[in-house]
Amino acid sequence: MGSSDINITVDDVEIVGFEIIDLRFPTSLDGVGSDAMHVGTNGSHPYVRLQTNHPGLVGEGIAFSNGRGSELITLALDVFARRVVGKTMARLTRDMGKTWRYMVSDSQYRWVGPEKSVTHLAVAGVLNAVWDLWGKIVRKPVWRIVCDMTPEELVRCIDFRYITDVLTPDEAVDMLRRTQEGKEDRLREALDNKAVPAYSTSPGWMAFSGDRMREVLKETIDQGFTVFKFKVGTSVEADRERLKAVREVLGYDNGYQIMIDANQVWSVPEAIEYMKQLVEFKPVFIEEPTNPDDVLGHAAIRKALKPYGVGVATGEAAQNRVTFKQLLQAEATDVAQIDAVRLGSVNECLAVMLMALKFGVPCVPHNGAMGLTELTSHLSLIDYVAVSGKRSMLEFADSHRENLRHPSRIVDAHYVTPLEPGYSIGYTDEALEKYTYPTGSFWRSEIGQQIIAQPTGGEL
Repeated sequence: MGSSDINITVDDVEIVGFEIIDLRFPTSLDGVGSDAMHVGTNGSHPYVRLQTNHPGLVGEGIAFSNGRGSELITLALDVFARRVVGKTMARLTRDMGKTWRYMVSDSQYRWVGPEKSVTHLAVAGVLNAVWDLWGKIVRKPVWRIVCDMTPEELVRCIDFRYITDVLTPDEAVDMLRRTQEGKEDRLREALDNKAVPAYSTSPGWMAFSGDRMREVLKETIDQGFTVFKFKVGTSVEADRERLKAVREVLGYDNGYQIMIDANQVWSVPEAIEYMKQLVEFKPVFIEEPTNPDDVLGHAAIRKALKPYGVGVATGEAAQNRVTFKQLLQAEATDVAQIDAVRLGSVNECLAVMLMALKFGVPCVPHNGAMGLTELTSHLSLIDYVAVSGKRSMLEFADSHRENLRHPSRIVDAHYVTPLEPGYSIGYTDEALEKYTYPTGSFWRSEIGQQIIAQPTGGEL
């Protein structure tokens, strides 16, 4: 899906069409992705391929869903992909902030958002494909495109509408100029695969318990991981038993850390009281303890848990840069968890990285499973090398990677830096044949039909 013409430039490439595929992977079969809120999930990638006037040169982008709902995103992808057809890549990349504003400015579709939910997922998918295509044209991975920018060029990628009360373009440029110090050393770390430490959620899915949880936990320890995340929220008793088992394996004084994730199941008072019964297991933070839109609720939970040494992390379901702005203003989170497909692609992620830097909050992208880890490895590199200059962590969960053309890899509990041109998006031919929904061979099989017929949740 790249170009064999090494002399091609953005001036030579025009987007002439697109293809959209609803890809759904049966992660409900092994419990990957399961948590207190999302049971029986099937990790899905609404997938767009931007076709160009150069045969074989294609920009690939994804959004994400948990199965049902993916068809809504594919419909929206069809709408927003049309906005880049007929545009040259020179026009789209000359001023990426202006391009971003154009993508969210359909005056009628804004009513369905604006800049959030299904329409924003689609904008992210299309712009992810534009960034991927840009990387393939200039023969760089996306993270390197951004890291090679001057502070002024990076800032021009961002639409500052709605956030200038906390961060102006001039302030952003000044911050990035300060980050230039040590940048070459950080770039060398990236090329040595030492820039992005990984933590593991593989043993922590809600469907994993007892011997299965211990087995996967010990496997990840053997792989060099020292930080782990576990899902909670079904019942205090079950969570206490589970975390007790975790600590029996890890201990408290062996250099291991745990985080826990409730995936939005509690009200604010419930979150505070529930967490008081889990603090003895010394989690670093509780992730998404309540509704993701409840900024002040998160602030109240954070304030209540601070005396216990437990922080709050959130952001994977934050709708846009405005929600992050308010989370930071309200001191509602200790970690800004940007999502590569819920925010409006690299552009909006850059805006949040810079706001988080100003407020002194680490930016730790949300992952979950296959597809997302590939994108976020680029984002973590951008944050460390070019934006904050501060090393953080990045979630890793291993699942269905055999379906990806550019799967992320972990060596010595660090992400291997992607070097191939583009945004590390793409699928094997076998994956497309099996998992395209609903016509793929897997979804037409007996087990596929059984998954489709499963209860949808919340039954009366």
